[in-house]
Amino acid sequence: MEEPVAPVLPKTRIPDSLKHSAAPIFEEEAFLSPGTFSSADEYAANPRFLELQEELRCVLFSSVASFDPSEGTSTVPSEHPEAQAKSRPTLDFTRVSIPKIRLILYLKNWITECAPYLDKFDELRHFGVHIPILAQRSPALFYAILAFSARQTERKACLDKAYDSLELYQESIRLLTPLLQAKDPNVLVTVCILAVMELMSVSPRDWRRHVEGCAALFDSFNVHGLSGGHLSATFWTYARMELCGAIISGGSESTVLPLEKWVPAVPENATPREKELMIRDMFYQDGCASPDMHANWAVYLCAKTCDLSCRHTRYVELGERIEDPRPFAEQWTSLWEELQFWLENRPPAMLPIKTTGIGGGQIFPEILFAHWAAISGNQLYHAACIMMLDMKPPGKMLPLDKAHYSSIWHARRVCGISLTNPHSGNLINAIQPLYIAGRLLSHYSEHVEVAKLFKIVEETTGWGALWRLKDLERAWGYEPGEILAAI
Repeated sequence: MEEPVAPVLPKTRIPDSLKHSAAPIFEEEAFLSPGTFSSADEYAANPRFLELQEELRCVLFSSVASFDPSEGTSTVPSEHPEAQAKSRPTLDFTRVSIPKIRLILYLKNWITECAPYLDKFDELRHFGVHIPILAQRSPALFYAILAFSARQTERKACLDKAYDSLELYQESIRLLTPLLQAKDPNVLVTVCILAVMELMSVSPRDWRRHVEGCAALFDSFNVHGLSGGHLSATFWTYARMELCGAIISGGSESTVLPLEKWVPAVPENATPREKELMIRDMFYQDGCASPDMHANWAVYLCAKTCDLSCRHTRYVELGERIEDPRPFAEQWTSLWEELQFWLENRPPAMLPIKTTGIGGGQIFPEILFAHWAAISGNQLYHAACIMMLDMKPPGKMLPLDKAHYSSIWHARRVCGISLTNPHSGNLINAIQPLYIAGRLLSHYSEHVEVAKLFKIVEETTGWGALWRLKDLERAWGYEPGEILAAI
């Protein structure tokens, strides 16, 4: 198949509603990782890949700009995935030059390897079951699935010269425009999958470029974390990318999509505390939450912690006005109480089924969970607590006899959760929490164990993780590669 000539693309215009974050304040501190540490670098520097990335951004932002606000956009797909599939129950393998047998292998890999990562907070397995059914009617979505799976295969096998994913990525982008013109919210699924694929393939310092288009679409379609069905599942996949980026920024940036758009709107005349309690009730309906939603709630609270850190940093360093009129100490206390409420009201499936302490040669505690969502959900709680304790207001007195007021206690539990629960999707989600926790560890044996975890993530999932280990080596005071060479 002859590759089309890439068009000359205009400069991407980002909607004003998503321009709420300025450039990083502490760029050197936020991004210690060089762009040449991961095996993804040659792929990420491919001129065609860069052209396609910019083409996708232009298509998304141009489409959002063309939406007529007076017409509105539907937030409900025209049909249920299974109903759509009945009229055309076939998959089109003919649009690319890749042999069909290889495409089928990529489809199998999606079901067995890729979808479980995206479905780790979703008992209904929308990405593993419902999205492939939906793809039977959407070639753009079908080729996005194949592109993601092909890239994961290439990364896992270290096939730097393999470009099946690039051809599939290109085809999915080419097929997107008609879906955007039809204003079908199912396009969010395609765009989100492509964004995760980009984030897997390139330097994490560019995280905003890969979520801005998704943010613009979620905003335009008014889809949020409680929209329901596969759109809600898609939103939380997007939200985990947002959280990853906010942590990487080191307090210099908040989420691209403002947090008030992650949930249904609350009355504008409510006080900040009243709004917080209304949002709590959305997650914790009728005095309980499902394990999936409880884990999503942890994502939201962790993102809110990053947002508080960013707003406080900008207030201290730049003198920017904080929209929340409450003193910082009051905001901190309120969010800390929200995190402890989350912990104390976990449903049974979110509780560990076995926990051991440390000592006797055991460096980190064993904390075993039966439910996939419990692994990352609890880990994000501990990561958020570490960030909260790091920005504790001056003069704030905390009890010394309770473990959850100790940053190192939380750090060791973050590491213990990953060591005890090897689910690949949760290992990927653990990269940033492990970095947050790892900075607090001081003993060589702890450093070696954390380094082993990063190596396991990179080798078993295809997801770049060793760049974060290099950041930790620098924080620990080692020479580059010194700890990696020791394992």
